Amino acid sequence: MTKPAAPKRHLLTSPFKAPVPPTPKHFAVGDQVTHDMYGLGRVIGIEDGIAALVDFGTAQMRILSPYDKMTKL
Repeated sequence: MTKPAAPKRHLLTSPFKAPVPPTPKHFAVGDQVTHDMYGLGRVIGIEDGIAALVDFGTAQMRILSPYDKMTKL
């Protein structure tokens, strides 16, 4: 198993802007969401900072944080 590549450092003397770190996503019970793999769903439970329980109609899935593949509609 290989490790993911380490993020590149931004040098203070660089003429390019520093990359903006991604903001953490927060979901609440009742939010309608879409997931890259499972499609449309509704959040039915939250475990603070750990996971979200989402009902996708055909199945209920526990999506772990960070929610890279899930967006709020």
